[in-house]
Formats: sequence, structure tokens, C-alpha cells
Amino acid sequence: MTWRIEALPLDPFTRYFAMTDAELAEVGARRMIADAPNSAPCRVSLRDADVGDALILVNHAHLTAPSSPYRQAGPIFVREIAEQSPAFVDAVPDMVSTRLVSARAFDRDAMMLDADVVPGADLAPRLDQWFADPAVDQVQIHTARRGCYLARAVRQEMSLP
Repeated sequence: MTWRIEALPLDPFTRYFAMTDAELAEVGARRMIADAPNSAPCRVSLRDADVGDALILVNHAHLTAPSSPYRQAGPIFVREIAEQSPAFVDAVPDMVSTRLVSARAFDRDAMMLDADVVPGADLAPRLDQWFADPAVDQVQIHTARRGCYLARAVRQEMSLP
């Protein structure tokens, strides 16, 4: 089964980059500097910030289906120098593969069908299993320890000849 892991789009976050620290605080966001390797995964570039990179820490709603009791939002990092990541087709980005992840499979109505905690390096075979089930519409991928959203996996549309 072919699937892809998608980054968040950059555009909704660019407004934060020009804000002062006081303006960010008013909207519940913070500017931070990455102070350790692999400590700040950027959800737009799908890569870890380098030490010294400026980031915005902001709350983001990542599962928004109004009729679902599983609606979810939480804190995410976006690097101020982030460039939009392309989707990873049948591949797991390093940012995900180096972490213990909680993965949650949802149907088209955003109802949870299954969930698992796996080392990110073992996520691809688990995604293959889930997407073999036609009821699975998407898989939300979170850090297992802090529970923060990382990315989502969706079915890869196959182009017809």
C-alpha cells in the first residue's frame, strides 16, 4: 500500500515570524532558540532544528473534524527559516524515525480505529498494515513521550496512465 507522510503547510505560520515576543505571548505562542540537537522538530520542514535556530512554539489544531470526539490540538515547533518539505512517499523522515512515536489510525469521520506505540524506525511496516485496511483514512503521528503532533500519513493517490 502506498502512503505519504505530510508536513504542515508553511503559510499559516509565517505571520508569527514578524511578531514581537509580546505579540506572540498575546496569542499564546513563544519564540525559542533550539539549544540541543534533536530537541525541536519542525512540523513544516520535517527536520529537527539545528542548535541556534529560532523557532515559534505555538498551539496547532491538527485533527479538526467538528463531529469527532477525537478533535486534537497541541504545541508544535516551526523553524523561522523553515522551507516547505515535500511529502515522504513510502518513507519516514529522519525527524520521525529517530523518535519513539504514538501513531493513531482514523477513518474518514475522524474516529479512531487503532493506535500503537512504535520506534519511528519501525513505523513504515505499521503504516503498510494500517493502509491495507480501506477503512483507514489517515494516521496521526505524535511523539510518544510528550505526545506532541509530528505529522500525518495519508494514502498516496495513484496516478492512472
